[in-house]
Amino acid sequence: MTKEENEKRLSYLKGIVLSMPEKPGSYQFYDDEHNIIYVGKAKKLKSRVSSYFHKEVDRFKTKVLVSKIHDLSYTVVNTEEDALLLENSLIKKYNPRYNVLLKDGKTYPSICVTNEMYPRIFKTRTINKRFGTYYGPYSHISSMYAILDLIKKLYKPRTCRLPLNRESILQGKFKPCLEYHIHNCDGPCIDRQSYDNYQHNIAQAREILKGKTREVQRMLYEEMQTAAEELRFEDAEVLKNRYLALDSFCAKSEVVSHTITDVDVFTIVDDDSRKNAFINYIHVMNGTINQSFTFEYKRKLDESDQELLLTAIPEIRQRFQSHAKEVIVPFEMDWKLADATFFIPQRGDKKSLLDLSEMNGKQYKFDRLKQAEKLNPEQKQTRLMKELQEKLQLPKLPYRIECFDNSNISGSDAVAGCVVFKAMKPSKSDYRKYNIKTVEGPDDYASMQEVVRRRYSRMMEEDPEALPDLIITDGGLGQMSVVRAVIEGELGLQIPIAGLAKDSRHRTNELLYGNPPLTIGLDVKSELFHALTRIQDEVHRYAISFHRDKRSKHALHSTLDDVRGIGPKTREALMSHFKSVKRVESADIQQLTEVIGHSKAQLVYNFFHPESSEVK
Repeated sequence: MTKEENEKRLSYLKGIVLSMPEKPGSYQFYDDEHNIIYVGKAKKLKSRVSSYFHKEVDRFKTKVLVSKIHDLSYTVVNTEEDALLLENSLIKKYNPRYNVLLKDGKTYPSICVTNEMYPRIFKTRTINKRFGTYYGPYSHISSMYAILDLIKKLYKPRTCRLPLNRESILQGKFKPCLEYHIHNCDGPCIDRQSYDNYQHNIAQAREILKGKTREVQRMLYEEMQTAAEELRFEDAEVLKNRYLALDSFCAKSEVVSHTITDVDVFTIVDDDSRKNAFINYIHVMNGTINQSFTFEYKRKLDESDQELLLTAIPEIRQRFQSHAKEVIVPFEMDWKLADATFFIPQRGDKKSLLDLSEMNGKQYKFDRLKQAEKLNPEQKQTRLMKELQEKLQLPKLPYRIECFDNSNISGSDAVAGCVVFKAMKPSKSDYRKYNIKTVEGPDDYASMQEVVRRRYSRMMEEDPEALPDLIITDGGLGQMSVVRAVIEGELGLQIPIAGLAKDSRHRTNELLYGNPPLTIGLDVKSELFHALTRIQDEVHRYAISFHRDKRSKHALHSTLDDVRGIGPKTREALMSHFKSVKRVESADIQQLTEVIGHSKAQLVYNFFHPESSEVK
């Protein structure tokens, strides 16, 4: 599009905006093919729509949207509540490209009560409102089956698909099935259960499905008392068993407060990238939570939490057919609902409900993250590297991390190890072992400086691109200072240096970074802290193993190993005959010759008696 064409497009759009009223309504943006690409709502149409064209748009995605608008239309309504509902219906109808997207790939099951003369009750994933009344959907399958089992136990609705009607039943056209004989059905097909009684049971089952279990309990109690007064003790016993079964079911369900009769609860939790958001919905009926769902919404234009929640609430309430007059939310909402009011609790049972909803949203986010990381393990490593980069404010992602550790016993057999982690995973081919050469005695700081100097001096000469993105020292302030003195002071490198400090019990308890070093706020139970301690444990294991191997070789070393010209069999023969190196040293040439021959005896004798150049 040329500059002239773009100016003409904007002039056309601004002309439409000038004629728009300052009334509530919904507006629609169209692309060059006249497809709806965005649907919005406004309390004042002219002010809201003009903001897209008459002032600088801060957000990049909104700029992209504006660049694709070639036409717009609007619909005026009477109230802001109507504007909200109209926007929701248009989004559902046209599914515009730049509107918030509900990422819901699941079809949750519902419970259907059919419209037949003798209704059936069963679970289904197919919704056809002409076929029956649907309750749900249910995200927790176990909860749905618990309700179905309760209804089956209390009211025994039929499970057969016979076309039952009064005329056919009276004519005796049907025979009872196995369900009748095992007492799972009271036999309406053979008129053993009256039509009125069956309808009464179904009516109570509907109330349970609506969540009105306490009301059904009250009805059952009143019916039980009436049956007892009329001396219908068998009927009273049946009603009593139903009452107790329903009471047991209510005790197992989560009761919040009997004073909370019909309430919707909504909370929103962002993912780490703010590209998606997780909106949790809880419905409370008669003090019992009977619905709990978490939906994932994808942002298209960097919508705020309030904008996203405002879009989701009418859609979710419509999906669950909720008519609650009170909607609990975590923050102020600028808009109003036509049939309900928003409420922000500060304390009490309703605040507990809000906290519970937020906890469910966070758990759903955590579960989705774990599921994604199972499918793509590299995603977890990238997340940990980004988290570490943010915590330490590093200039780039710490892809290559190196960690050092020393090992010695009172300065003897002093060694050091360097482990390398790439993408938070050990790269064992890059591990290196170092024998301490210039330090005498147990001086960990000097040993650390020697190793760091040797490693990075050589790396600068051979492969500067292999320099690490982060160095982690196995120690606190002291170790960090001596490493920095070499890295920055001697070698002139700018490599970030962090330290893992330990407490009095020799347990790693904090991450240090900066100059001067500061403690970085990091939960010791977090995944990132565990990843860093794994690096620390690995370098410690590596250095200790190297030191142990060196000590073992030193302990097994014999003076005879230093005699040039004799091999393992000769040494074995000498030790077998003389039993010790000291006796070999004190033996004369004749004794040695008898065991290993003259030429080898000469070599051994000359080694222990260097002052004698030849045997006399």
